[in-house]
Amino acid sequence: MAVRSTGCALLNAHNPQEVMDLGLVAHLASLRSSVPFVHFFDGTRTSGVIECVKPIPYTTMKSIVPWEELDAFRQRGLNPQHPIMRGMGQDPQIYYQSAVSANKYYDAVPAIVQDVMDQVAVITGRQYKLFEYYGAPDADRAVVIMGSAAKTAEETVDYLRAKGEKVGVLKVRLFRPFSTEHFLAELPESVKAIAVLDRTKEDLAPSLPMHADVLTALSEAGVYKTVVGGNYGLGSKEFAPKHCKAVFDNLLEKVPRNRYTVGINDDVTHTSLPVGPTINCIDEGMTQAIFFGLGSDGTVGANKAAAAIIGERTEFYSQGHFNYSSQKAGASTVSHLRFGPKPIRSEYEIEDSPGADYVACHHTSFLPKFDMLSKAREGGVFVVNCPWNTVETLENEFPAKLRRAIAEKKVDLYTIDAHAVATSVGLPAKRINQVMQATFFNLSNILPPEDAKAQLEAAIDRMYGKKSPDIVRSNKAALAAAAENLNKIDYPASWLTAEDNEKSAKVANPSATKYSAPLDEFSSTFLKGIDSRTADALPVSAFKPGGETPIGQSAFQKRALAEEVPVWIPDKCTQCNLCSVVCPHAVVRPFLLDKKEMETAPAGYNARKAKGGELGGLNYTIQLAPFDCTGCAVCVEMCPDDALVMEPQKYSQDTFNEHWEFSLNHVSIKDNLMDKNTVKGSQFQDPLMEFSGACSGCGETPYVKLLTQMFGDRMVIANSSGCSSVWGGSYGLSPFKKNRHGQGPAWARSLFEDTAEYGLGMALGSQQRRERLIEDVKELIEEVDSGSLVVSGELQVLLQRWLDVVDDADKCSVLQPEIKRLLAAESDGPEVQAVKRGSDMFVAPSHWIIGGDGWAYDIGFGGLDHVLATGQNINILVLDTEGYSNTGAQVSKATPQGATMKMAAGGQKSKKKDLGAIAMMHENAYVASVSLAADVNQTVRAFKEAEAWNGPSIIIAYATCVDWGHRHGDKAMVLQQVQAVESGYWPLYRYNPADAGKTESNGFELDHKRVDEKTMESFVQNENRFTSLQRSSPEHAKMLQDGMKQTFNARHEQRKRRAMGDEDLLEYLKKQMGEQVTGERVTVLYGTDTGNAEMVAKNFQFEMKRRGMKAKCLSLNDVSIGDLAEESKILAIVATAGQGEMPKSAVKFWQDMETFLETAPADFLKDTKFAVFGMGDSSYVFFNEAARKIDEAFEKLGGERVMQMGMGDDQHPARFDTELEEWSPDYYDNIEAPEPPQELSPPSHLVEILSPEDAKASKVITSYEPAGSKAVKMSVKRSTVPEGYERAIDHFEFDLTGSGLSYDQGDSLGLWPSNSKEQVDICLKALGLNGDEVLNIQPIDSNRSVPLPEVIPARMLFTEVLDIAGWPKRRYYEMLKLSATDPKEKEELQHLCTKEGKADYQAYTAESYTYAELLQKFPSAKVSIGNLLDYVPDIKPRLYSIASSSRMRGDDECHLCIIKNEWTATSGRELVGLSTRWLSDDLHPGNEGPIPLRACVHPSAVTMPETHKTPIVMVALGTGIAPMRAFIEERAAAKKDGEECGDMALFFGARNRQEYSYEAEFDQYQKDGVLQNIVLALSREQKEKIYVTHRLKQEKQLVFDLIHEKHGNLYLCGPGGNVPPQVRQAVVDAIKDCGGHTEEYAEKYVQEMQINGRYNVEAW
Repeated sequence: MAVRSTGCALLNAHNPQEVMDLGLVAHLASLRSSVPFVHFFDGTRTSGVIECVKPIPYTTMKSIVPWEELDAFRQRGLNPQHPIMRGMGQDPQIYYQSAVSANKYYDAVPAIVQDVMDQVAVITGRQYKLFEYYGAPDADRAVVIMGSAAKTAEETVDYLRAKGEKVGVLKVRLFRPFSTEHFLAELPESVKAIAVLDRTKEDLAPSLPMHADVLTALSEAGVYKTVVGGNYGLGSKEFAPKHCKAVFDNLLEKVPRNRYTVGINDDVTHTSLPVGPTINCIDEGMTQAIFFGLGSDGTVGANKAAAAIIGERTEFYSQGHFNYSSQKAGASTVSHLRFGPKPIRSEYEIEDSPGADYVACHHTSFLPKFDMLSKAREGGVFVVNCPWNTVETLENEFPAKLRRAIAEKKVDLYTIDAHAVATSVGLPAKRINQVMQATFFNLSNILPPEDAKAQLEAAIDRMYGKKSPDIVRSNKAALAAAAENLNKIDYPASWLTAEDNEKSAKVANPSATKYSAPLDEFSSTFLKGIDSRTADALPVSAFKPGGETPIGQSAFQKRALAEEVPVWIPDKCTQCNLCSVVCPHAVVRPFLLDKKEMETAPAGYNARKAKGGELGGLNYTIQLAPFDCTGCAVCVEMCPDDALVMEPQKYSQDTFNEHWEFSLNHVSIKDNLMDKNTVKGSQFQDPLMEFSGACSGCGETPYVKLLTQMFGDRMVIANSSGCSSVWGGSYGLSPFKKNRHGQGPAWARSLFEDTAEYGLGMALGSQQRRERLIEDVKELIEEVDSGSLVVSGELQVLLQRWLDVVDDADKCSVLQPEIKRLLAAESDGPEVQAVKRGSDMFVAPSHWIIGGDGWAYDIGFGGLDHVLATGQNINILVLDTEGYSNTGAQVSKATPQGATMKMAAGGQKSKKKDLGAIAMMHENAYVASVSLAADVNQTVRAFKEAEAWNGPSIIIAYATCVDWGHRHGDKAMVLQQVQAVESGYWPLYRYNPADAGKTESNGFELDHKRVDEKTMESFVQNENRFTSLQRSSPEHAKMLQDGMKQTFNARHEQRKRRAMGDEDLLEYLKKQMGEQVTGERVTVLYGTDTGNAEMVAKNFQFEMKRRGMKAKCLSLNDVSIGDLAEESKILAIVATAGQGEMPKSAVKFWQDMETFLETAPADFLKDTKFAVFGMGDSSYVFFNEAARKIDEAFEKLGGERVMQMGMGDDQHPARFDTELEEWSPDYYDNIEAPEPPQELSPPSHLVEILSPEDAKASKVITSYEPAGSKAVKMSVKRSTVPEGYERAIDHFEFDLTGSGLSYDQGDSLGLWPSNSKEQVDICLKALGLNGDEVLNIQPIDSNRSVPLPEVIPARMLFTEVLDIAGWPKRRYYEMLKLSATDPKEKEELQHLCTKEGKADYQAYTAESYTYAELLQKFPSAKVSIGNLLDYVPDIKPRLYSIASSSRMRGDDECHLCIIKNEWTATSGRELVGLSTRWLSDDLHPGNEGPIPLRACVHPSAVTMPETHKTPIVMVALGTGIAPMRAFIEERAAAKKDGEECGDMALFFGARNRQEYSYEAEFDQYQKDGVLQNIVLALSREQKEKIYVTHRLKQEKQLVFDLIHEKHGNLYLCGPGGNVPPQVRQAVVDAIKDCGGHTEEYAEKYVQEMQINGRYNVEAW
């Protein structure tokens, strides 16, 4: 209807046969009339239907082509041989006349069209008219209609005429121009009342288009009749005979209703006509069948094939109509098939009268959801795909309502386990189409069995012939197996009165648990209505005009599609969260539970202690949604630890559904503990997109889900039409949701072609509103400052702070809630009102334009290019599926050369468009190319950088698609994305304009540099879009696909060169030309999963270049083993993944290395110096194993090790930095690196001393709360040793009430100490401060993860924030050296920083000088506060093993046992550790009452047994007794509660009995039977020193019995050094000696204990 004013003639076809015939009419009429034609017809009801059509042969068409007119048409084309001009500008003098000059052509159209119709009738025997009347010659009522409903109207006319009514229908074919002459000629004069039916809605118009045409025609002819108009069938709404009868009945009214609707219940404006019962207009002998299937299970394709077979191979006519859900694959489909001896006019779905002869249910999830038998005829056939084949089982699995319907309809009931049959013949379980189609032909008897078999096999050849022969064979085998597995069910008569039993009642709502969230009103109305296919009956009043809906319905859909669901194996999991990142439907999620949540968890709930210092006191679990999972197994493929396995869905639903619902609805989201812009941290954010209707294994959804986890609380999405708008924007099924604060993505879809402009408009609107808010806030503050307006001081301060950070969304997010709260309390003056109006803009929205490649590369490219050119701060995400995936995989400009797609069946001939390269030409846009599973960290980094860039950004994401036909099916996403990158098919890069001109590569980073041609071959062979062409046309395929490979290789080469600095590029080009490359260089290699090792490697590269050295940095996978020998120096920074595995960016390197080592010469690296720094976690058995392997490989190849391998450890307070800061200076010395530039870098913070009058000084903080700390109180401190004893050991008790902290056995309590007044005064004096100064600290170029307080007293900064009493690393000495002005001091510092001065430096270290004391020692080093912020670390919490059980003491009480750390420096100074001095000397709760302080809980690295039945061997030295006390108390509490407890043995070592803390307690526990064995090793209480290792050897039988025979656990806590290996050897010896086992067996047994968490060591 929108094209009526374009000057095109509009010709309508009513059914598929007319589409064939009138297509020819439109073509020929256009040639003869010189007028363009639009030949149109109904979409779903005509273009989507299968019907019998008689085609017109081209030779027949040729006989009526007007060749002269065709030649004339061609001659009018632009040609320089006879030049003319068109499309010129016309001024007002001539335009009007020119326009009217075309009238004669339009006037001639009706006669020409009718003449062509007559010609077509001659060659086909099918006569058409512009308007065609059908019905009673003397009709008094008529309906005017066009489109597929015309046939329905014919059926209704026949029905009413048989009842004696005089009615008819006037069918319209030529809609424009509307010929009054032809209209009146067909309309019987007897007609008194006319109803015009328009299948459109034109708001604001007085009449609908065809209604207006009819009124005009009659008026011009002077004919006056009653004419009413209305609409019907919008959005493919059903229009059946009963609806048509309602229209005729309306004409019987004295005053017929005008502007009516039919087929809906308009209870708002009351336009709807009343509709009566179903009218049976079906011809005798018609067979009707309904099939309820799942999208992508092949049901629709099989039914199309069945309709084609019957229509083409029998005497029957056939019709197939298909009703699809608005979601993607996995949603329900309903196929309506009709077969009969007469042409089929019924252009509507099968109705309840006469009903369907055959009904099939293809998935068990439909049984409680759909009323499938409501349209079955009595005595029909009902087939259910299910694994149940007995009445007894069906009575538990079929809801009572369904059983009653089966009995009432007296249907023949059959079951077949089609999924099992499919699997048995080698098909995926969900591909049941051939099984169910064969079942239909077996039971319907439409064709003889042998004929049916032959026809079905031929159809398989046609459907799957382009795919592999194995697929063809399996599908044919499925046909044969169907009949053998069909079960006839003889159900009892008692089903007529069936009632639900406990099991069948559960089937009605199988996912419901006591933990499930209730449906909201919108979901209960729309989601349930749409999902159960009953929303057709919803009244108009249920809808909100404008199409707005809330978000968050998908959580309640529970589709239960999967045949198998992943199950988590907790003891194998390393808590990387990668499974969650890649899950397409957000059904795999990590949860963090505190102790109270764990206590309320359902029985059998699996969780393990969370790993990572930020997650102290919490438990970690992976939970999976058994009713939402689609069973793609992508998570299983992604898991590096084999911690996920696929299990039958029923098992998962029965076992884990309660766990999932509990986690989802009763476990708080702990999203503030880890950086959300990291891989692991992002997955602890609530995904604000979940359970979408995307296909199983979808490659698009993980990207959008990840975006919502990073920015979803402030996202605005402009979505293009396509796949992402279907799974993301189906009405009533929104996968987007709100977070707990009520925030979430705001989403809207535009047209396919203008998405970029649509999103740009939104961003400009937000910008204007936010600029207005900023001005309003400034005006309000000015009014307050002037005294003319009064608001609360707190609000004024917060608004000013907001203005200071207005461009920092995260900081604004923190301020927003409190500002809104304070605003709400203010009176409504105009200034306050203005700010309130814009308060939803306190946080800047993050604008994203999202769409597929069809939009971005093709139709919407012009708009996308325009957005990039504007410079506007807006982000674009292109989900590149390399084709129009939503409409059936048509070719796009993103399709690679050599791939077969629709419209490129012979292979795409052109090259894939390089959208990223085009975008980078703008130079102002951030551009990235990502492939999630190939490099998750790179994707997260790209998202973060794109959003942070204050300008346009575009991220092109490789989104795998099922349409590609991967041989591994749904789970292939991980392999596809990895191979695409490794082969060079898909690049990983980031171009950041912020770095342009600042980095050697001018802002361009190529994140994967080395490609593998063998992987390219494997990649291509895995996808049917490539292999289908290889099978059908091998030589052509080779030519195209070789061209594709060459293109991608050439592009990779260009990118590789672009990513190089000038120096590296010159060297590379010399190598390419065969020239000798000279000069020393360090090659820094890294292997990483999370990006930390890459960061460290790049820091090394930066430092080397800063020192004037040549250095390059590569991932290990980007290095060829053969090139290593060319490197003079290699530094490898290697993280360890899982239990000793290589990280992702080193896997390929290590595979090549292992092969190379088998034959490599021993002196291969004889000219290469190397060093390796490992980054791992000592809580794992294979600590830094990956680094160790690479270190040993370099040594085996003859390399010269210049440095012992560094052992970075995540268990240290500063993680790997603790070791790195010690290791790095020695490394630079050992490679004889030049000194760094002798100048201080500018401070990262600007520090200003504020005057008391400065307004900023009023913001000074009065207390400091370290990030991650909680307020607790020390309530008890008492000594555990006699007064005057040589070592102070104290017992502490802490009150955790209100802190939210909880702890488990083995955890540590972290305490933030304060520096001593002595150290603070030294520091203040050196800086020339008295401590009372108020400092304003502003970050300039800070990389601190936690920002410093903005306004803080100087004394507080040095007392509570900076660790000035800590021991400096060498970089601090270097800073002092650059700051010193006294020649002697400078010379001494210079010496300390050299390799020659290492011994003296170590002497300084041994003297334990603090940061503050070095300032005192070198007074000429006038250091600024800003410099100190960069060189002095923050005070870290000191960790102490908890010595109590929360089960015994309660959650709010925590105990510690701490020895005062005292030592004598080399000079004789008596020194005390910072924290133990603070605890011992500064805190006295007995005198002062409970003392407030800041604390955290740090999770231990130990693994506790799942049951108290497990025996425990405890080995404790000194205050290592603390966690053992916790273990013993826990057992005591369990025993008291009646639990069965295993034996406990304590081996305790100390110097003498005075240090045996808790002796009396432990003796009592031994008497109570909690602690069975206490073995003491008090080294100084006898002549010969006896240590705990001696006692272990003496009691080896006890150790063997508890550890080996009773499968107990061992826990060791105490100092490091020789003790841990000695204890381990004692256990090995006990197993060997007492069990008669070999050394090898005993070693392996203990190693398995370590891997499985049975052998735990906590050493310091």
